[in-house]
Amino acid sequence: MGLIQSLRVSASSLAAQRLRMDVVANNVANMNTTRGADGGPYQRQSVMFAEAGREVPFRDVLGRARGQEPPGGVVVTGIHEDNAAPRRVHDPSHPDADADGYVLLPNIDVVTEMTDLVGASRAYEASVTVLNATKSLAMSALGIGRG
Repeated sequence: MGLIQSLRVSASSLAAQRLRMDVVANNVANMNTTRGADGGPYQRQSVMFAEAGREVPFRDVLGRARGQEPPGGVVVTGIHEDNAAPRRVHDPSHPDADADGYVLLPNIDVVTEMTDLVGASRAYEASVTVLNATKSLAMSALGIGRG
């Protein structure tokens, strides 16, 4: 694997984890939203990842046949909406309360969201570390060429 490919893998991870952090922030921001796009409460979202490079050019297929499989990085395949049942909270003064005084709120757990946020943050930090190590390696290689 070359330096450029290593940088591409790190960059794909950085972009994917940043999107994951954005989705977590959106979930936390909407944890009390009673009116979503479909008229019901907001639905929790999560990011789905897949290994990048499944559709590869022929030269990479040839390299795989020789046992030189290039790393592909990560790609976001979609943002999944959680179909869990909403929470029923008794609040007769709420404008969206039903006839019995219950309001449907998103089934978002702050602890789960913060755990996802910490995981995404750690993965982002690890990718930055790999990126910096690759950059350092490239600078060292350039230094050797100077004599």
